Amino acid sequence: MLPNLANALTISRILIIPIILILIYMKGPLSGWTAFILFCLAGITDYFDGYLARLRKEISNLGTFLDPIADKLLVASVILILTSKEIISDYEIIPALIILLREIAVSGLREFLAGIKVSVPVSKIAKFKTALQLIALGILILSEGGFIVLPILMFGKIALWIAALLTLYTGYDYLKSGLRHF
Repeated sequence: MLPNLANALTISRILIIPIILILIYMKGPLSGWTAFILFCLAGITDYFDGYLARLRKEISNLGTFLDPIADKLLVASVILILTSKEIISDYEIIPALIILLREIAVSGLREFLAGIKVSVPVSKIAKFKTALQLIALGILILSEGGFIVLPILMFGKIALWIAALLTLYTGYDYLKSGLRHF
């Protein structure tokens, strides 16, 4: 069976991750800009896969399963590669860890709740959190593109801290909802 368009977008987001990582790892403005553009396209598919699935009434178990995984793979892998290149370093490792640990904890909570047949829908604030994480990481990727007109690296690090604070809030929100079922 061929995947529907929404699932194809989600799968494309997963498949493009290694290319983005290789481009971030390479040095030079061309690879930095290309990584930024591909990362932005991957982020845009995060919006459109859900939108198209609802619009076309093609919501599927595969899409419901893969979409959050694609988000987490994209965010976590970019955080790790940016950390290895020391774009995320020093105190910025704290918000990066907050983001990674929250994603692992919420995934575990969702798995537990699914086992007892409890569904926790994604909140609007959690969707905004993902968008803010993608924006922060996109800015940090752009800093590799030789973009020097603005202090882009500083903007990216500030955005990463803001994303981490929102990540903590949404993690607490999910935990509070999930604790009722323990």
